[in-house]
Amino acid sequence: MSRNSLRDSLPVTLKFCGVERMESAFKAWIGQPVVLQVALGDIKVPLRGKLLKDGSDTVRMRIGEGWDVDIYKTMILAVEQDGMVLLPS
Repeated sequence: MSRNSLRDSLPVTLKFCGVERMESAFKAWIGQPVVLQVALGDIKVPLRGKLLKDGSDTVRMRIGEGWDVDIYKTMILAVEQDGMVLLPS
């Protein structure tokens, strides 16, 4: 399966076995508008934005104009392409 076909088969649920797999799972999404499903305790929160950087334990995401946040990879349950970006305004 090519990198683009993996990215295009959405949503992609990430199940991690180790750090190397985590890093490669996010690299295909860098620069893309996405929705991250993030676990915060017992609740799940969707975060809409653009993935900027894939670090060792975190990803950096721009969630608003000038709002860049680092999110621990262990908190991310799923990554989906942001379908709202594709809709004409």
